[in-house]
Amino acid sequence: MKRFEKILVPTDLSENSRRGLRCAFSLAADNRAELTILHVANEFAAWEPCSDELAFFEPSRRPWPSDRVLSEARLDLNRFIEPYLGSMKNVASVATRVLLGPIPQSIAKVAEDERIDLIVLTPRRIRGIRRLVRTSITETVTRLSPCPVLTLTPPVPSPNWRGRLIPKLFGWPRQTTASLTVGTALDRP
Repeated sequence: MKRFEKILVPTDLSENSRRGLRCAFSLAADNRAELTILHVANEFAAWEPCSDELAFFEPSRRPWPSDRVLSEARLDLNRFIEPYLGSMKNVASVATRVLLGPIPQSIAKVAEDERIDLIVLTPRRIRGIRRLVRTSITETVTRLSPCPVLTLTPPVPSPNWRGRLIPKLFGWPRQTTASLTVGTALDRP
C-alpha cells in the first residue's frame, strides 16, 4: 500500500467533520505524514443585512472586506481544532489554510497545488428529492480531485421492519414466543 505523505482534511466546522479530523490525525500519525486542515469560508455568512448602506441588496458593496471574512474564518478554524492540540503532537506537521471561493473547486485546487496524497471528507447525508436536484460537494470533489478521496459517513441504524408493509405483503411470520409441550409415553397412541 502506498504511504501517504500529505493528507488534506477539508472541514466545514460542523460536528460531522470532527469524525474526519480525528481519522486524519490518526492516519497522519501512523504514516508520519504532513496534515493540512482546510476551511473554505463562505462570504455570504459575513453579510450584514441591516447595514447603513444596505449592502445586502447591492452585491457590488460588501459590508466586510474579504480579508476580514478570512480572518474571522481563521479564528473559527482555530477554535474548532483547539480540542485536538494533544492529537497534533503525534503528527509530523500540521498546517491550516483558509480560502474564500467555491468549495469543491478550492479543495481540488489545494490538493493539486500541494501534491496531496489523500483527501479525507465527511459528507452530510442528503436524502429525498434534494439528492436528485443538487450534486453534493463530495461527489464534485471526487470527480475533480487529483488524488484518492476517503469519505467517512456516520453509521445509520437499520430500520425496524416489523409492522411495515413489505413484511405483510410477503407473509413473513411475526415473531412469537415458542411454546414447549411436555408429554409422557402414555399420552401417545
